[in-house]
Amino acid sequence: MSAAIRNYALVTSAYWGFTLTDGALRMLVLLHFHALGYSAFEIALLFVLYEFAGIITNLVGGWLAQARGLRFTLYCGLSLQIASLAALSLTSPDWLPAVSVAYVMGLQAASGVAKDLTKMSSKSAIKVLVPAEAKGALFRWVALLTGSKNALKGVGFFMGGALLSWLGFSGAVLAMAAGLAITLIAVAISLGDAMSGPGSAAQPKFRDVFSSDRKINILSAARLFLFGARDIWFVVGLPVFLAAELGWSHIEVGTYMAAWVIGYGFVQAIAPKMLRAQSHEPDGRTAQFWVIALIAVTIAIAAAIQQDVAPELAVLGGLLVFGVVFAINSSLHSYLILAYAQGDKVAMNVGFYYMSNAIGRLTGTILSGVAYFYGGLVGCLLTSIVFLTISWIVSTALPTRSTATPQG
Repeated sequence: MSAAIRNYALVTSAYWGFTLTDGALRMLVLLHFHALGYSAFEIALLFVLYEFAGIITNLVGGWLAQARGLRFTLYCGLSLQIASLAALSLTSPDWLPAVSVAYVMGLQAASGVAKDLTKMSSKSAIKVLVPAEAKGALFRWVALLTGSKNALKGVGFFMGGALLSWLGFSGAVLAMAAGLAITLIAVAISLGDAMSGPGSAAQPKFRDVFSSDRKINILSAARLFLFGARDIWFVVGLPVFLAAELGWSHIEVGTYMAAWVIGYGFVQAIAPKMLRAQSHEPDGRTAQFWVIALIAVTIAIAAAIQQDVAPELAVLGGLLVFGVVFAINSSLHSYLILAYAQGDKVAMNVGFYYMSNAIGRLTGTILSGVAYFYGGLVGCLLTSIVFLTISWIVSTALPTRSTATPQG
Protein backbone atom coordinates (compact mmCIF):
# COMPACT_ATOMS: atom_id res chain seq x y z
CA MET A 1 0.00 0.00 0.00
CA SER A 2 2.91 2.37 0.76
CA ALA A 3 4.21 2.14 -2.83
CA ALA A 4 0.74 2.91 -4.15
CA ILE A 5 0.42 5.93 -1.85
CA ARG A 6 3.88 7.13 -2.87
CA ASN A 7 3.09 6.91 -6.57
CA TYR A 8 -0.30 8.50 -6.00
CA ALA A 9 1.42 11.41 -4.25
CA LEU A 10 3.84 11.80 -7.16
CA VAL A 11 1.12 11.79 -9.79
CA THR A 12 -0.99 14.18 -7.74
CA SER A 13 2.00 16.52 -7.30
CA ALA A 14 2.52 16.59 -11.07
CA TYR A 15 -1.17 17.36 -11.59
CA TRP A 16 -1.02 20.08 -8.95
CA GLY A 17 1.96 21.70 -10.65
CA PHE A 18 0.21 21.62 -13.99
CA THR A 19 -3.04 22.98 -12.53
CA LEU A 20 -1.26 26.00 -11.05
CA THR A 21 0.20 26.93 -14.44
CA ASP A 22 -3.11 26.23 -16.22
CA GLY A 23 -5.10 28.58 -13.99
CA ALA A 24 -2.39 31.22 -14.00
CA LEU A 25 -2.03 31.10 -17.80
CA ARG A 26 -5.73 31.72 -18.37
CA MET A 27 -5.67 34.79 -16.13
CA LEU A 28 -2.40 36.01 -17.62
CA VAL A 29 -3.65 35.82 -21.20
CA LEU A 30 -7.02 37.36 -20.39
CA LEU A 31 -5.71 40.32 -18.40
CA HIS A 32 -2.65 40.95 -20.59
CA PHE A 33 -4.57 41.15 -23.85
CA HIS A 34 -7.39 43.16 -22.25
CA ALA A 35 -4.77 45.69 -21.14
CA LEU A 36 -3.45 45.82 -24.72
CA GLY A 37 -6.89 46.93 -25.89
CA TYR A 38 -8.29 43.69 -27.33
CA SER A 39 -12.08 43.38 -27.35
CA ALA A 40 -13.97 40.75 -25.37
CA PHE A 41 -14.62 38.81 -28.59
CA GLU A 42 -10.94 38.87 -29.59
CA ILE A 43 -9.98 37.63 -26.11
CA ALA A 44 -12.54 34.83 -26.38
CA LEU A 45 -10.95 33.76 -29.67
CA LEU A 46 -7.67 33.22 -27.83
CA PHE A 47 -9.28 30.37 -25.88
CA VAL A 48 -11.24 28.77 -28.71
CA LEU A 49 -8.57 26.29 -29.81
CA TYR A 50 -7.72 25.56 -26.17
CA GLU A 51 -11.25 24.27 -25.62
CA PHE A 52 -11.47 22.61 -29.04
CA ALA A 53 -8.28 20.69 -28.31
CA GLY A 54 -9.99 19.20 -25.28
CA ILE A 55 -12.67 17.64 -27.47
CA ILE A 56 -10.14 15.73 -29.56
CA THR A 57 -7.78 14.91 -26.69
CA ASN A 58 -10.52 13.42 -24.50
CA LEU A 59 -11.48 11.11 -27.34
CA VAL A 60 -7.94 10.06 -28.23
CA GLY A 61 -6.24 10.30 -24.84
CA GLY A 62 -7.65 7.15 -23.26
CA TRP A 63 -6.99 5.13 -26.38
CA LEU A 64 -3.39 6.43 -26.53
CA ALA A 65 -2.77 5.74 -22.84
CA GLN A 66 -3.89 2.14 -23.24
CA ALA A 67 -1.48 1.68 -26.13
CA ARG A 68 1.57 3.48 -24.67
CA GLY A 69 0.94 3.64 -20.92
CA LEU A 70 -0.25 6.36 -18.55
CA ARG A 71 3.29 7.49 -17.74
CA PHE A 72 3.82 8.31 -21.43
CA THR A 73 0.71 10.49 -21.68
CA LEU A 74 1.44 12.17 -18.33
CA TYR A 75 4.95 13.17 -19.41
CA CYS A 76 3.68 14.29 -22.82
CA GLY A 77 1.14 16.58 -21.17
CA LEU A 78 3.66 18.18 -18.82
CA SER A 79 6.31 18.58 -21.55
CA LEU A 80 3.85 20.15 -23.96
CA GLN A 81 2.77 22.68 -21.35
CA ILE A 82 6.38 23.65 -20.67
CA ALA A 83 7.02 24.18 -24.38
CA SER A 84 3.82 26.23 -24.77
CA LEU A 85 4.72 28.51 -21.86
CA ALA A 86 8.22 29.07 -23.18
CA ALA A 87 6.92 29.91 -26.66
CA LEU A 88 4.35 32.37 -25.25
CA SER A 89 7.19 34.42 -23.77
CA LEU A 90 8.15 35.40 -27.33
CA THR A 91 4.95 37.41 -27.95
CA SER A 92 5.38 41.13 -28.45
CA PRO A 93 2.98 44.11 -28.15
CA ASP A 94 4.45 45.35 -31.44
CA TRP A 95 2.94 42.46 -33.40
CA LEU A 96 -0.14 43.03 -35.52
CA PRO A 97 -3.31 42.01 -33.63
CA ALA A 98 -4.09 39.29 -36.16
CA VAL A 99 -0.61 37.81 -35.78
CA SER A 100 -0.78 37.89 -31.99
CA VAL A 101 -4.22 36.27 -31.92
CA ALA A 102 -3.19 33.51 -34.33
CA TYR A 103 0.06 32.82 -32.47
CA VAL A 104 -1.52 32.71 -29.03
CA MET A 105 -4.47 30.64 -30.29
CA GLY A 106 -2.08 28.02 -31.61
CA LEU A 107 -0.15 27.85 -28.34
CA GLN A 108 -3.40 27.75 -26.37
CA ALA A 109 -4.40 24.74 -28.46
CA ALA A 110 -1.16 23.01 -27.45
CA SER A 111 -1.85 23.93 -23.83
CA GLY A 112 -5.36 22.49 -24.14
CA VAL A 113 -3.95 19.18 -25.38
CA ALA A 114 -1.47 19.25 -22.51
CA LYS A 115 -4.20 19.86 -19.96
CA ASP A 116 -6.39 16.96 -21.03
CA LEU A 117 -3.49 14.53 -21.40
CA THR A 118 -2.35 15.40 -17.89
CA LYS A 119 -5.86 15.28 -16.41
CA MET A 120 -6.74 11.99 -18.08
CA SER A 121 -3.44 10.42 -17.04
CA SER A 122 -3.69 11.59 -13.43
CA LYS A 123 -7.28 10.50 -12.89
CA SER A 124 -6.81 7.18 -14.67
CA ALA A 125 -3.63 6.52 -12.69
CA ILE A 126 -5.65 6.44 -9.47
CA LYS A 127 -7.64 3.51 -10.81
CA VAL A 128 -4.36 1.72 -11.59
CA LEU A 129 -2.65 2.56 -8.30
CA VAL A 130 -5.46 1.79 -5.83
CA PRO A 131 -5.23 -1.85 -4.72
CA ALA A 132 -8.34 -3.82 -5.63
CA GLU A 133 -8.76 -5.00 -2.04
CA ALA A 134 -8.71 -1.46 -0.61
CA LYS A 135 -12.44 -0.94 -0.44
CA GLY A 136 -13.53 2.67 -0.34
CA ALA A 137 -10.07 4.00 -1.22
CA LEU A 138 -10.85 4.76 -4.86
CA PHE A 139 -13.63 7.20 -4.07
CA ARG A 140 -11.58 8.97 -1.38
CA TRP A 141 -8.51 9.32 -3.60
CA VAL A 142 -10.49 10.61 -6.56
CA ALA A 143 -12.30 13.10 -4.31
CA LEU A 144 -8.99 14.35 -2.92
CA LEU A 145 -7.47 14.79 -6.37
CA THR A 146 -10.54 16.57 -7.79
CA GLY A 147 -11.11 18.86 -4.82
CA SER A 148 -7.47 19.86 -4.48
CA LYS A 149 -7.21 20.43 -8.23
CA ASN A 150 -10.05 22.95 -8.26
CA ALA A 151 -8.66 24.75 -5.21
CA LEU A 152 -5.22 24.99 -6.80
CA LYS A 153 -6.69 26.26 -10.05
CA GLY A 154 -8.09 29.13 -8.00
CA VAL A 155 -4.64 29.73 -6.52
CA GLY A 156 -3.39 29.73 -10.11
CA PHE A 157 -5.81 32.56 -10.98
CA PHE A 158 -4.33 34.65 -8.18
CA MET A 159 -0.80 33.66 -9.19
CA GLY A 160 -1.47 34.74 -12.77
CA GLY A 161 -2.68 38.19 -11.77
CA ALA A 162 0.19 38.65 -9.32
CA LEU A 163 2.92 37.44 -11.69
CA LEU A 164 1.61 39.71 -14.44
CA SER A 165 1.93 42.72 -12.13
CA TRP A 166 5.35 41.69 -10.79
CA LEU A 167 7.17 40.16 -13.77
CA GLY A 168 5.22 41.21 -16.85
CA PHE A 169 3.77 38.73 -19.34
CA SER A 170 7.00 37.22 -20.70
CA GLY A 171 8.65 36.97 -17.31
CA ALA A 172 5.58 35.33 -15.80
CA VAL A 173 5.25 32.55 -18.37
CA LEU A 174 8.99 31.83 -18.29
CA ALA A 175 8.89 31.53 -14.49
CA MET A 176 6.00 29.08 -14.74
CA ALA A 177 7.76 27.05 -17.43
CA ALA A 178 10.84 26.73 -15.21
CA GLY A 179 8.78 25.67 -12.21
CA LEU A 180 6.88 23.04 -14.16
CA ALA A 181 10.11 21.71 -15.70
CA ILE A 182 11.51 21.14 -12.21
CA THR A 183 8.30 19.32 -11.27
CA LEU A 184 8.51 17.08 -14.35
CA ILE A 185 12.13 16.15 -13.71
CA ALA A 186 11.48 15.36 -10.04
CA VAL A 187 8.42 13.22 -10.82
CA ALA A 188 10.16 11.38 -13.68
CA ILE A 189 13.10 10.46 -11.46
CA SER A 190 10.92 9.38 -8.53
CA LEU A 191 8.15 7.58 -10.41
CA GLY A 192 10.48 5.17 -12.14
CA ASP A 193 8.76 2.43 -14.15
CA ALA A 194 5.36 2.78 -12.48
CA MET A 195 2.47 3.08 -14.98
CA SER A 196 4.83 2.45 -17.88
CA GLY A 197 2.85 -0.33 -19.55
CA PRO A 198 -0.48 -0.42 -21.38
CA GLY A 199 -3.65 -0.12 -19.32
CA SER A 200 -4.76 -3.59 -20.38
CA ALA A 201 -3.75 -6.35 -22.76
CA ALA A 202 -6.83 -5.87 -24.91
CA GLN A 203 -6.37 -2.98 -27.32
CA PRO A 204 -9.70 -1.18 -27.88
CA LYS A 205 -10.92 -0.14 -31.30
CA PHE A 206 -11.08 3.62 -31.70
CA ARG A 207 -14.80 3.50 -32.45
CA ASP A 208 -15.34 2.22 -28.91
CA VAL A 209 -14.74 5.71 -27.52
CA PHE A 210 -18.21 6.77 -28.74
CA SER A 211 -20.89 5.73 -26.27
CA SER A 212 -23.98 3.78 -27.35
CA ASP A 213 -25.57 3.91 -23.88
CA ARG A 214 -28.66 6.15 -23.82
CA LYS A 215 -28.18 7.22 -20.19
CA ILE A 216 -24.59 8.29 -20.79
CA ASN A 217 -25.51 10.17 -23.95
CA ILE A 218 -28.30 12.06 -22.14
CA LEU A 219 -26.07 12.89 -19.17
CA SER A 220 -23.29 14.01 -21.52
CA ALA A 221 -25.69 16.35 -23.34
CA ALA A 222 -26.89 17.79 -20.03
CA ARG A 223 -23.27 18.28 -18.99
CA LEU A 224 -22.51 20.07 -22.26
CA PHE A 225 -25.14 22.75 -21.65
CA LEU A 226 -24.45 22.94 -17.90
CA PHE A 227 -20.77 23.81 -18.32
CA GLY A 228 -21.47 25.94 -21.37
CA ALA A 229 -23.83 27.98 -19.18
CA ARG A 230 -21.11 28.58 -16.61
CA ASP A 231 -18.42 29.60 -19.08
CA ILE A 232 -20.74 31.91 -21.03
CA TRP A 233 -20.43 34.47 -18.27
CA PHE A 234 -17.46 33.28 -16.25
CA VAL A 235 -14.66 32.98 -18.86
CA VAL A 236 -14.63 36.41 -20.49
CA GLY A 237 -17.68 38.40 -19.41
CA LEU A 238 -17.06 38.41 -15.65
CA PRO A 239 -13.30 39.26 -15.60
CA VAL A 240 -13.77 41.98 -18.24
CA PHE A 241 -16.75 43.38 -16.29
CA LEU A 242 -14.70 43.51 -13.08
CA ALA A 243 -11.78 45.23 -14.84
CA ALA A 244 -13.65 47.54 -17.24
CA GLU A 245 -16.90 48.37 -15.41
CA LEU A 246 -15.81 48.19 -11.77
CA GLY A 247 -12.22 49.37 -12.33
CA TRP A 248 -10.54 46.47 -10.54
CA SER A 249 -6.78 45.95 -10.88
CA HIS A 250 -5.20 42.78 -12.28
CA ILE A 251 -4.41 41.48 -8.80
CA GLU A 252 -7.94 42.23 -7.54
CA VAL A 253 -9.54 40.38 -10.44
CA GLY A 254 -7.17 37.45 -10.06
CA THR A 255 -7.70 37.32 -6.29
CA TYR A 256 -11.48 37.28 -6.50
CA MET A 257 -11.56 34.68 -9.27
CA ALA A 258 -9.08 32.62 -7.25
CA ALA A 259 -11.22 32.80 -4.11
CA TRP A 260 -14.29 31.76 -6.09
CA VAL A 261 -12.63 28.71 -7.62
CA ILE A 262 -11.11 27.67 -4.28
CA GLY A 263 -14.52 27.87 -2.63
CA TYR A 264 -16.04 26.01 -5.56
CA GLY A 265 -13.52 23.21 -5.12
CA PHE A 266 -14.28 22.97 -1.40
CA VAL A 267 -18.04 22.73 -1.96
CA GLN A 268 -17.52 20.22 -4.74
CA ALA A 269 -15.49 18.05 -2.37
CA ILE A 270 -18.21 17.98 0.30
CA ALA A 271 -21.17 17.85 -2.10
CA PRO A 272 -21.30 14.01 -2.14
CA LYS A 273 -21.90 14.04 1.63
CA MET A 274 -24.64 16.63 1.19
CA LEU A 275 -26.31 14.56 -1.50
CA ARG A 276 -26.11 11.39 0.58
CA ALA A 277 -28.26 13.05 3.24
CA GLN A 278 -31.36 12.48 1.13
CA SER A 279 -33.48 9.34 1.43
CA HIS A 280 -32.28 7.78 -1.84
CA GLU A 281 -29.26 7.76 -4.10
CA PRO A 282 -28.98 10.78 -6.46
CA ASP A 283 -30.79 10.21 -9.75
CA GLY A 284 -32.28 12.07 -12.69
CA ARG A 285 -34.80 13.82 -10.47
CA THR A 286 -31.99 15.14 -8.27
CA ALA A 287 -30.19 16.49 -11.34
CA GLN A 288 -33.35 18.27 -12.48
CA PHE A 289 -33.87 19.93 -9.10
CA TRP A 290 -30.37 21.37 -8.86
CA VAL A 291 -30.39 22.71 -12.43
CA ILE A 292 -33.64 24.52 -11.63
CA ALA A 293 -31.98 25.98 -8.53
CA LEU A 294 -29.11 27.22 -10.71
CA ILE A 295 -31.55 28.80 -13.16
CA ALA A 296 -33.22 30.68 -10.29
CA VAL A 297 -29.90 32.04 -9.02
CA THR A 298 -28.83 33.21 -12.50
CA ILE A 299 -32.18 34.93 -13.13
CA ALA A 300 -31.87 36.78 -9.80
CA ILE A 301 -28.38 38.05 -10.65
CA ALA A 302 -29.42 39.22 -14.13
CA ALA A 303 -32.54 40.95 -12.77
CA ALA A 304 -30.57 42.80 -10.09
CA ILE A 305 -28.02 44.09 -12.62
CA GLN A 306 -30.70 45.05 -15.15
CA GLN A 307 -32.64 46.99 -12.51
CA ASP A 308 -29.40 48.57 -11.24
CA VAL A 309 -29.96 47.19 -7.75
CA ALA A 310 -26.47 47.33 -6.22
CA PRO A 311 -24.87 45.74 -9.32
CA GLU A 312 -21.49 45.18 -7.67
CA LEU A 313 -23.07 43.39 -4.71
CA ALA A 314 -25.39 41.49 -7.06
CA VAL A 315 -22.47 40.20 -9.13
CA LEU A 316 -20.09 39.39 -6.29
CA GLY A 317 -22.66 37.97 -3.88
CA GLY A 318 -24.63 36.27 -6.64
CA LEU A 319 -21.49 34.61 -7.97
CA LEU A 320 -20.85 33.07 -4.55
CA VAL A 321 -24.32 31.53 -4.46
CA PHE A 322 -23.96 30.46 -8.09
CA GLY A 323 -20.66 28.75 -7.21
CA VAL A 324 -22.21 26.72 -4.39
CA VAL A 325 -25.15 25.54 -6.48
CA PHE A 326 -23.01 24.88 -9.54
CA ALA A 327 -20.52 22.84 -7.47
CA ILE A 328 -23.37 20.60 -6.30
CA ASN A 329 -24.53 20.19 -9.91
CA SER A 330 -21.02 19.29 -11.03
CA SER A 331 -20.47 16.82 -8.20
CA LEU A 332 -23.85 15.23 -8.88
CA HIS A 333 -23.00 14.73 -12.55
CA SER A 334 -19.63 13.23 -11.58
CA TYR A 335 -21.47 10.69 -9.44
CA LEU A 336 -24.00 9.85 -12.13
CA ILE A 337 -21.38 9.17 -14.83
CA LEU A 338 -19.77 6.61 -12.50
CA ALA A 339 -23.16 5.11 -11.72
CA TYR A 340 -24.06 4.80 -15.40
CA ALA A 341 -20.63 3.75 -16.77
CA GLN A 342 -20.27 0.13 -17.87
CA GLY A 343 -17.75 -1.88 -15.89
CA ASP A 344 -15.65 -2.89 -18.89
CA LYS A 345 -15.85 0.51 -20.61
CA VAL A 346 -15.43 2.95 -17.74
CA ALA A 347 -12.50 4.83 -19.30
CA MET A 348 -14.22 5.10 -22.68
CA ASN A 349 -17.51 6.24 -21.12
CA VAL A 350 -15.79 8.84 -18.97
CA GLY A 351 -13.72 10.05 -21.94
CA PHE A 352 -16.85 10.50 -24.04
CA TYR A 353 -18.50 12.33 -21.15
CA TYR A 354 -15.61 14.77 -20.75
CA MET A 355 -15.53 15.29 -24.50
CA SER A 356 -19.07 16.65 -24.14
CA ASN A 357 -17.85 18.79 -21.26
CA ALA A 358 -15.14 20.21 -23.54
CA ILE A 359 -17.69 20.98 -26.27
CA GLY A 360 -19.77 22.86 -23.72
CA ARG A 361 -16.79 24.87 -22.55
CA LEU A 362 -15.78 25.68 -26.12
CA THR A 363 -19.29 26.88 -26.94
CA GLY A 364 -19.49 28.84 -23.71
CA THR A 365 -16.13 30.50 -24.32
CA ILE A 366 -17.14 31.72 -27.78
CA LEU A 367 -20.56 32.89 -26.63
CA SER A 368 -19.01 34.65 -23.62
CA GLY A 369 -17.18 37.07 -25.90
CA VAL A 370 -20.10 37.48 -28.31
CA ALA A 371 -22.74 37.94 -25.61
CA TYR A 372 -20.63 40.46 -23.69
CA PHE A 373 -19.87 42.39 -26.87
CA TYR A 374 -23.56 42.79 -27.71
CA GLY A 375 -25.26 42.75 -24.30
CA GLY A 376 -22.68 43.20 -21.56
CA LEU A 377 -22.78 40.99 -18.49
CA VAL A 378 -26.58 40.85 -18.57
CA GLY A 379 -26.39 39.48 -22.11
CA CYS A 380 -24.02 36.77 -20.88
CA LEU A 381 -26.35 35.86 -18.03
CA LEU A 382 -29.43 35.68 -20.26
CA THR A 383 -27.58 33.39 -22.68
CA SER A 384 -26.49 31.31 -19.70
CA ILE A 385 -30.11 30.95 -18.59
CA VAL A 386 -31.03 29.60 -22.03
CA PHE A 387 -28.30 26.96 -21.77
CA LEU A 388 -29.35 25.99 -18.24
CA THR A 389 -32.94 25.61 -19.39
CA ILE A 390 -31.85 23.27 -22.17
CA SER A 391 -29.78 21.30 -19.65
CA TRP A 392 -32.86 20.92 -17.45
CA ILE A 393 -35.00 19.76 -20.39
CA VAL A 394 -32.40 17.16 -21.34
CA SER A 395 -32.12 16.04 -17.70
CA THR A 396 -35.82 15.16 -17.61
CA ALA A 397 -34.94 12.11 -19.77
CA LEU A 398 -32.54 10.71 -17.15
CA PRO A 399 -33.66 7.66 -15.13
CA THR A 400 -35.34 8.56 -11.85
CA ARG A 401 -33.27 5.97 -9.99
CA SER A 402 -29.59 5.13 -10.59
CA THR A 403 -29.30 1.68 -12.12
CA ALA A 404 -25.81 1.13 -10.75
CA THR A 405 -23.53 2.41 -8.05
CA PRO A 406 -19.93 3.51 -8.48
CA GLN A 407 -17.15 1.30 -7.30
CA GLY A 408 -15.03 2.22 -4.33
